[in-house]
Amino acid sequence: MNYIILDLEWDSTFFVKQKRFINQILQIGAVKLDSQFNVIDTFEVVIKSSISKRVTGRFANLTGITNEIMRGGVPFPKAVEMYNAWVGDDTVTMTWSNSDLYTIIENEENLLCGQRFKIEKYLDLQKFIQKEMHLKGYEDKNQVSLALAAEFLEIETDNIDFHTAKDDSLVCAFLLKKCYNAERFEPLIKDTSNPEFFKRLKFKSYCISNLKDKNIDKKYLEFSCPKCSKKAKKVTKWKYSNRWFTANFICDCGEKFNGRVTFKKTYDDLIVRQKICEFKEKKKTEEVKV
Repeated sequence: MNYIILDLEWDSTFFVKQKRFINQILQIGAVKLDSQFNVIDTFEVVIKSSISKRVTGRFANLTGITNEIMRGGVPFPKAVEMYNAWVGDDTVTMTWSNSDLYTIIENEENLLCGQRFKIEKYLDLQKFIQKEMHLKGYEDKNQVSLALAAEFLEIETDNIDFHTAKDDSLVCAFLLKKCYNAERFEPLIKDTSNPEFFKRLKFKSYCISNLKDKNIDKKYLEFSCPKCSKKAKKVTKWKYSNRWFTANFICDCGEKFNGRVTFKKTYDDLIVRQKICEFKEKKKTEEVKV
């Protein structure tokens, strides 16, 4: 089995056909690794835009791809064909976060006629590396950038040009080789032939704003008294504001408090958070009848 680390550079371009901006892929870069994570081949191609004659200044400054370089590139369908042939069989594809997958899907749906990037198995390398960094003492919970990961893990980048697809892929390869742990790495590999893979990827988590939603169990609307732990009685209607449902509660022991609950629907779960606040006499928010 070989491993592919794929990196894309894209530019925000106005798509006249749909009257909206899309993230158009203008460079594909990748490295191929053997089973010991040694680099055995590289791939890089600049893509000629089919919907714009210019790149944005920001994109040119970040990547070094000017209007002239872009116009001299390869048509997108041909570039994908070249990439798929280079990938070969029995490979695991990795990207630095799954944001590249969203861009791939958008480009496949809008700019390719049934053609697809060859991704048989997939792993989010950023997710793996950041977990390994936490084990080494890294504390920030926010998504880590490639440059910061390289700095923290002491990867030499003096000759690396960040924001060019092939060089970014090379840095990813160095990080992987330094952090690899089979026990924690292997379970993260996903089979993209499973329909659930792309269903999960396309699902957008959302906060529920209607208490009649079928996902809400009424037990989540009950609160226990913070003083005596007995079930308290709701004495006001539920109100919704800033993703929270709120209502006042009174316990038989005389304790008064404001109960708050929020519901976030993910692909797999319903995430429920409850908290108790100071009793509110009045609150100008939208009322929600249950």
